[in-house]
Amino acid sequence: MTSSTVTPDLLDDLARTAARDGIEKTVVGGVIASEDGKVLLLHRPADDYLGGLWELPSGGVETGESLIEALEREVAEETGLTVTEVDTYLGHFDYRSGSGRRTRQYNFAATVTGRTVQLSEHDAHLWADNGQQAQVSSAVQAVLDTWRQTTA
Repeated sequence: MTSSTVTPDLLDDLARTAARDGIEKTVVGGVIASEDGKVLLLHRPADDYLGGLWELPSGGVETGESLIEALEREVAEETGLTVTEVDTYLGHFDYRSGSGRRTRQYNFAATVTGRTVQLSEHDAHLWADNGQQAQVSSAVQAVLDTWRQTTA
C-alpha cells in the first residue's frame, strides 16, 4: 500500500472544487524524481493527441477511483514503476481533452521503486535535468517550478 501525506480532506476539497468549476474529466500527473534531481518525462507519439509533447506520467481517473489510486495505476501502466509514496500536492491545470471535455489535471510529487522504465503508451522517456525540463508545456513547467520550491 502506498504511503501518502496527501490528506483525505484535501482530496475531498479538490473534488468539490472541480464539480463546482464544471470539470468533466479528471486526470492525475506525477512528478517522479531521481536521487540527483532529474524528473521522469514521457514523450507522446507523433500520431497521438498532443503528439510530440514531453509530459509527466499522467492519465485519467476511472469511476470509483481516488486520485491517489489513479496515480498509482497510471504510473504503473505507463512506466512499469511502482509508486510507494505520494508526497505533495503540486497544483492543477485545466485544458480541453481531445474530445473537447473540460479536463483538470491534478499533479503530485511521487516516489517510486526502481528506475528502469518500461513504456506502454509513449515512444520515449527521459530522466530530465533542469535544462531538459523546459521541453514541457507551460502548464507542466509551472508544476515543476512548484515542485522545485517544495524540494529547495
